[in-house]
Amino acid sequence: MRTNCKNHIFTFLKKTNFVEIGSFEVRGLRCAELKQDLFSLLAENGAELMGVADLSDIISGEMQTGIAVAVSVPVNIVKDLQTAPTKEYYDAYYTLNAMLDDIVTCGAEFLKENGDQAFANTTKVVKQNDNWCTPLPHKTVAARAGLGWIGKNCLLVTERYGSAVRLSSFLTNAPMPAEKPVNESKCGKCPACVQKCPAKALTGVLWNRTIRREQILRKEDCKEMQIQRMKKATGIATDLCGLHFAVCPYTQRFVNRNTHI
Repeated sequence: MRTNCKNHIFTFLKKTNFVEIGSFEVRGLRCAELKQDLFSLLAENGAELMGVADLSDIISGEMQTGIAVAVSVPVNIVKDLQTAPTKEYYDAYYTLNAMLDDIVTCGAEFLKENGDQAFANTTKVVKQNDNWCTPLPHKTVAARAGLGWIGKNCLLVTERYGSAVRLSSFLTNAPMPAEKPVNESKCGKCPACVQKCPAKALTGVLWNRTIRREQILRKEDCKEMQIQRMKKATGIATDLCGLHFAVCPYTQRFVNRNTHI
């Protein structure tokens, strides 16, 4: 009877990731402490939003946990983007991406030193295909990690910063409790980005986890207009615009909270 009881406890703890197989060592505290130490390190290196995502239903292999990281776009840059793309946004885009590369690399190295596997999805290794898609978009990891939802602008929308964020992520097999994922849009009936898109590339479809990007955004139309607007405003022919996230009401709340008169 006692043996059966012990086996049931072991099975329960094993399923909930609280024990190490073969040693019966309680791991719950270690998991929480590891996550806390990792998040402290990421924050020290500049991360403003962080979350752990369970990706076991969408990726295979040993590393099925994703860590999403976000940094905000400076308020003064966001304000100017409501009118036209700027050279300042172009510079910040690459500066923030480089910062994120350093953050996720640091996080991955920390986990490796802890004895776990980890892989940083930096700009050097993540490449878009011919359809401008990546194998595992950062915004997918971010939504699964509870950072926000995919808006009608086809970008991540967060409660704190709106869509004024740059994202990155890394994968690991480290045992850490995952956040509650965000599975559907909170955009509601808001028409802001759809109405103000100069390419009319946004469909207004509300996102949920079953919705594909093509149902929200006509990417070719969007990219062509981005290049036109950026070249006209700055002389730089690249597909950066910023209007879609600058006009989001959640972004505007972030701007208003941080604008000093």
